[in-house]
Amino acid sequence: MTTTDGVVKAKQPLSARIAARAGGGVMRVLLVLVGLFWLMPTFGLLISSLRDSTDISASGWWKVFTAPAQLTNENYSRLLDNEAITDSLLSTVLITVPATVLVVVIGSLAGYAFAWMDFPGRDWWFMVVVGLLVVPVQVALIPVSKLFGRIGIFETTIGVIIFHVAFGLPFAIFLLRNFFAEIPRELLEAARLDGAGEIRLFTRVVMPLGGPAIASLGIFQFLWVWNDMLVALIFADSESAPITVALQRQVRQFGNNIDVLAPGAFVSMIIPLAVFFAFQRQFVTGVMAGAVK
Repeated sequence: MTTTDGVVKAKQPLSARIAARAGGGVMRVLLVLVGLFWLMPTFGLLISSLRDSTDISASGWWKVFTAPAQLTNENYSRLLDNEAITDSLLSTVLITVPATVLVVVIGSLAGYAFAWMDFPGRDWWFMVVVGLLVVPVQVALIPVSKLFGRIGIFETTIGVIIFHVAFGLPFAIFLLRNFFAEIPRELLEAARLDGAGEIRLFTRVVMPLGGPAIASLGIFQFLWVWNDMLVALIFADSESAPITVALQRQVRQFGNNIDVLAPGAFVSMIIPLAVFFAFQRQFVTGVMAGAVK
């Protein structure tokens, strides 16, 4: 292609021209539409949780736009009166919070040790940790259940927490070690020259700088434990079952109990969604800075 001043310019490929034009407002609109499409099932579940069971059986949730009188909060009143759901929600909190805190604390300490402390076999031990990342949870269900049965913690809340902590630590150590390793060595050496020991160095220098990675790890672990059903279905009993198992048992026992299932499923979904959207910037920053570099 020749311009007016006689300069010959190569014609850009079609893909390059499309990418250049799509980088502005068109791409933003497309991303908004994708986000709305992704949130549509959640919105539909919210509408279903506010409709009577007869209305849910008779028509789809979108019918509420033509008949808004169908909306009611009676389903949530029944949900609060259902002890199986309310107790399971408390059990979910009692499982998720300790499993998240323990993984963050232990993973932070181990990540700092692998990044900045010298001890025999450090690199080999870290390779073992990386290798554990590829071990699927299903492989350990039978042997760990037998072990927990022998030591008396099978079908207990403690057993579920220990299992989640054990399988959450490899990723935690891998993420935080890579993030902590990016801290400038000069900064740590300056702190040591000022008389800071390892504990003071960890709490006063490394932890504040590692805030994004620690926040992303906490969010990831929280979402995994909160939404888990397989581990809890095997290692938790009826008194310590989380809400995912409680909802599954409602389906088995009462197939048409949609007036409890819909609000229960929405409550179990909205809490991790709220946590993720509240800290999504720290989540992305920590993962990109720690695991990709």
